[in-house]
Amino acid sequence: QVHVVESGGGSVQAGGSRNLSCVASGRDFSTYVMGWFRRAPGKEREFVAVISQRGTPYYADSVQGRFTFSRDNAKNTVYLQMTSLKPEDSAVYYCAADVSGGTFYSGQYYRKENDYDFWGQGTQVTVSS
Repeated sequence: QVHVVESGGGSVQAGGSRNLSCVASGRDFSTYVMGWFRRAPGKEREFVAVISQRGTPYYADSVQGRFTFSRDNAKNTVYLQMTSLKPEDSAVYYCAADVSGGTFYSGQYYRKENDYDFWGQGTQVTVSS
C-alpha cells in the first residue's frame, strides 16, 4: 500500500500562483510515475500533468506553459507550480502514483485514471476573478 498525500491548496486571485506538493510513501519512489489530475465542479476528473521516473514532465494543453511539474526523489515528493492561474483552473487537484516500475515510453501515456495505482484525497484550489 502506498499512501499519497497532497498539500498546498487554497484560494488565489486570477493571475496569481500556487504551489502544490505531494508526498508518496514507499522505498521505491524513484521508480514511480507520478501524475496530477483535477476535477472541477460538475466535470469529470481530467489529466493535468505527468512526470517520468527521470523527471521529465508532460502537460495537458490547458496548462502547458503555466504549470511546472517537478520531483525530488530524495524527499519522495513531487511539486506542481501553478502560475498565471485562471478561474477555470479552480478544482480539486489529485496526485496519483503508478508504482509498477515499468518503462516510461512516452508522455502520451499515463493520461488516464486507470494508469495509476494509488491516489491522494485531493486538495482544493480556488481561483477568483
